[in-house]
Amino acid sequence: MRAAPAAPLLQLLLLLGPRLEAAGVAEPPLPAVVLAILARNAEHSLPHYLGALERLDYPRARMALWCATDHNVDNTTEMLQEWLAAVGDDYAAVVWRPEGEPRSYPDEEGPKHWTKERHQFLMELKQEALTFARDWGADYILFADTDNILTNNQTLRLLIEQGLPVVAPMLDSQTYYSNFWCGITPQGYYRRTADYFPTKNRQRRGCFRVPMVHSTFLVSLRAEGTEQLCFYPPHPNYTWPFDDIIVFAYACQAAGVSAHVCNEHRYGYMNVPVKSHQGLEDERVNFIHLILEALVHGPPMWASAHVSRPPKRPSKMGFDEVFVISLAHRPNRRERMLSSLWEMEISGRLVDAVDGRTLNSSVMRSLGVDLLPGYQDPYSGRTLTKGEVGCFLSHYSIWEEVVARGLAQVVVFEDDVRFESNFKMRLERLMKEVEAEKLPWDLIYLGRKQVNPEEEAAVEGLPHLVVAGYSYWTLAYVLSLAGARKLLASQPLRRMLPVDEFLPIMFDQHPKGLPQPP
Repeated sequence: MRAAPAAPLLQLLLLLGPRLEAAGVAEPPLPAVVLAILARNAEHSLPHYLGALERLDYPRARMALWCATDHNVDNTTEMLQEWLAAVGDDYAAVVWRPEGEPRSYPDEEGPKHWTKERHQFLMELKQEALTFARDWGADYILFADTDNILTNNQTLRLLIEQGLPVVAPMLDSQTYYSNFWCGITPQGYYRRTADYFPTKNRQRRGCFRVPMVHSTFLVSLRAEGTEQLCFYPPHPNYTWPFDDIIVFAYACQAAGVSAHVCNEHRYGYMNVPVKSHQGLEDERVNFIHLILEALVHGPPMWASAHVSRPPKRPSKMGFDEVFVISLAHRPNRRERMLSSLWEMEISGRLVDAVDGRTLNSSVMRSLGVDLLPGYQDPYSGRTLTKGEVGCFLSHYSIWEEVVARGLAQVVVFEDDVRFESNFKMRLERLMKEVEAEKLPWDLIYLGRKQVNPEEEAAVEGLPHLVVAGYSYWTLAYVLSLAGARKLLASQPLRRMLPVDEFLPIMFDQHPKGLPQPP
């Protein structure tokens, strides 16, 4: 542990700053901030969490790190040690407070189960961090859970600019869960209010006073009343649930200190809590999905280069190929898709999509393409577009390759697909169930727009499959060799229509009245 500077010295430096600026010698120093890092079994998120802290646009010489671990059964402690060894010298002070031996708490049912003893230990750690920040002479302390990723590198500056005693950056998640409450019951439990969803969905924007912030929030140590704030022991009059976030909310209320949440900017993401006690795998899977969400909405999460991570082992999930159709002139979409597959450890092969802008009548004649006479889009009434022709030809080239190479089964993705949580494991499990039931199939939609879902019947013995009705989109599907042969045998280029209209014709689910190919 590196020695922290004495509080009087820091205060002296802060006093000298404005005087030096007046003499034209230096800018006043930015407020001093302590980053409190408390980690338990967080190896799945730590590389991205630490990478986000590294990218904060704030001078490291004005920050101190207070780091603690809590009875880990994974590599959390080793990861933090490795990171501190690489970057610790850049910070004004570093406190390293590891809990050595991995062990469980009394009556703990799993590494994600919260017992009273675990809550108490966490509150004691947070109190130690708060006490250190005060003794060190910091102006602020930022508490940030290790499954919260601050993708906005301006977060610290933006929060400090608010000049509020306790303020949280609103974090996004895959669900309606976020890091604030808009209401608390008289017993200290969560209460849903009319303001919550408009705030969470950013229909109302700004900084709003709320009774509770948690997970990631900034505390001003110079604001009136914040010297009374504490995590442990709880306030003498405390009767609410024994939970660190509720204890702190009560402390704010008792001290007359306001807490706010700000949502004018996108600050980052938080992983959805795991409710089961089965272990850490669900937490890791959920975090991968969080990374995928960030890749869609941006800015993406980037892992620290100073932390060793287990090597990725991409696979084809038992398929002969995983094709990814992607336009070369859309590199951002292509990069997002490849990054998504990498995070899920799926080995995909890029197929350059046919760019409809390059197609003219002579090119289409050379390819043997004729448009289906009289075709009109069922909804807009328009004719086939060049983009739709290019999309069809892109899929068609894959069907040709499947037949030419004799590939038994393949997956086809378009590069605008968004993946559900635990996609890879769910797909692998589905294909095993299909094989076990000896289900004859040609094509399985993995993503589509259902037109009449109420008319679709479940497949017997396979609760996760239905007999597909009229569907739109071809963004993700599984195709068998037999299915590819049938698609080619229909000679679709001779009377082309959009590929997502063509497939329902092939499985006899297209609305009546539309011209049919021969």
